[in-house]
Amino acid sequence: MSKMKPINIIFAALLATTGVHAQTTGIDNILRSIEINNKDLKASEQLISSQKLEAKTDNNLPDPTFSYAHMWGAGDATISEMVVSQSFDFPTLYASRHKLNKLKMGAFDSQAEITRRDILLQAKEVCLDIIMLRQQKEILDERLKNAQELSVMYAERLKRGDANIIETNKINLELLNVRTEANLNESTLQNKLQELYTLNGNTPIEFNETIYPLVVLPSDYEQLRNEVLSSDYALMALLRESEAANKQVSINKSQWLPKLELGYRRNTESGEPFNGVVVGFSIPLFENRNKVKMAKAQSLNLNYQKESTTLQIESELIQQYKEARTLRTTMDEYEKTFGGEALQSGFHAGGANLAILKEALTGGEISMIEYFVEVSVVYQSKLNYLQLQNQYQKVMANIYKNRI
Repeated sequence: MSKMKPINIIFAALLATTGVHAQTTGIDNILRSIEINNKDLKASEQLISSQKLEAKTDNNLPDPTFSYAHMWGAGDATISEMVVSQSFDFPTLYASRHKLNKLKMGAFDSQAEITRRDILLQAKEVCLDIIMLRQQKEILDERLKNAQELSVMYAERLKRGDANIIETNKINLELLNVRTEANLNESTLQNKLQELYTLNGNTPIEFNETIYPLVVLPSDYEQLRNEVLSSDYALMALLRESEAANKQVSINKSQWLPKLELGYRRNTESGEPFNGVVVGFSIPLFENRNKVKMAKAQSLNLNYQKESTTLQIESELIQQYKEARTLRTTMDEYEKTFGGEALQSGFHAGGANLAILKEALTGGEISMIEYFVEVSVVYQSKLNYLQLQNQYQKVMANIYKNRI
């Protein structure tokens, strides 16, 4: 048998673990299920509902008032008086507050969308980790099987005197290490599946994907920036809150208009009942003091928050974009070095190359140390590529989190 081939040939199938060119809707189905079953989202829905109802009560009429007085004097003389009245703000204020409430409803909806987005983003990242762990599991299973076969073979060779105890112990140590990694991988995978189950409201959910969805990094950053800024729920919420605050300034200015009262009065003081209309008004000289200043300060506060949040989102986006571009470039280097066609071959495409190494070892063409050096490079490169994929998918999920 010829001597060992170069590393890049040994890793011709390295990228078989990717599957990046396959499209899947499995994650989308999981997210739709969690959107329905998640307990935090259900709680958020009820909170938003209560906030909307509370906002509507601000535009209710005050309760009507009823008063009755019965008085008596000397002898049989008695008089009585009854008044029924309804007070209300100047009519234009109700129309203004109705518009304010519509703006508040929009802000509440945006807050609900933020909660929804963050929970679904968390769920998506869990799904991406599950895919990576399953891909790692397949590599570790392959490595474990190989180590077990070598352990049995070297135990027999040791009996025959064809191998020494140092080589046998090294194989057994490799077997122990791989078995430990496989157990840790399985434990982490089960924890992630449990996390997904919890996010789904402890409702059974099935997620069997082993391939990532296709996500392309856009080349035009400015177009991406415009999309992100125009669709970010946090900015939408602040924009709507700012509009509501501006409307509140207008309403507080209008609250200097008089409050009105209209009612019915019945009086029997003269011995004969008299019926009439009660009309009154009050001028808010004291209760609205500083309310306009307060509303203006709140509006200015929200404007500053909106500017700060915009800068923060832009800063995070450019960092994420640079990270995604670096990850994509590194992945492309792997693909270029080890052969892009290997992407379609499956996890075990590298098995033939590993078999060559094992055959060279058993044939005495390479030493145990050479074998482990080369095998470590093979497996480490595979795991590195899986980690790159996972990081890239998570960064892209964060960039496009408002699409979830």
